[in-house]
Amino acid sequence: MNNPEIIHEDDAIIVCYKPAGFATQSSNDAEPDMESWLKNYRSEKGEDAYIGVIHRLDQPVEGVLVFAKTKEAAANLTKQLREHKITKKYYAIITRGNLPAEGTFTDYLVKDGRKGRAMVVSETDPRGKKSSLSYRVVSEVDDMRLLDITLHTGRFHQIRAQLASRTAPIYGDAKYGGVFTGRPLALCAYKSAFLHPVTGRPMEFDIHPKGEDFADLL
Repeated sequence: MNNPEIIHEDDAIIVCYKPAGFATQSSNDAEPDMESWLKNYRSEKGEDAYIGVIHRLDQPVEGVLVFAKTKEAAANLTKQLREHKITKKYYAIITRGNLPAEGTFTDYLVKDGRKGRAMVVSETDPRGKKSSLSYRVVSEVDDMRLLDITLHTGRFHQIRAQLASRTAPIYGDAKYGGVFTGRPLALCAYKSAFLHPVTGRPMEFDIHPKGEDFADLL
């Protein structure tokens, strides 16, 4: 498992690379998570250890996460997230499915807490939450296709569930019918863009996926 990395830090925010295998938050002291890692990092510097969690990535997913260092910054970024002003882009590899070269998915999702997964339901189901994403195919090697995904809503397991519902599960995502590889999911949150919560300046951060499955497609 790779280690977390700090990509950018100032008085208001910390932008990090979260490796696959790390939780964003966890109540299990024996499980590594980004919130605890950052609190320890701040404590070791003699700073207030406050860390505001703005959004999350599933434990088996790698990518960019932004955290707040003050409650004021957390409130501002949470408002941006609620108003869909934070751009989140992902790379995903699929090995099945006959998707067009680009498109938009709009579904209604329900979280099944007992099974720890999301389900696509009818638009008329009162439990369903509207979920939307756009994608385009970036490259293909043999039966593997790399998708560049822009997330418009941030539902639980949204990308995983929406792709699986179209018989195009993410490579390595056995929970949603994908090929079991013994490696993390071939899913990476590679870009995050938002307005700085204090200065209002546009901020954009990109990473290159470290998962080995991306090597032939990027």
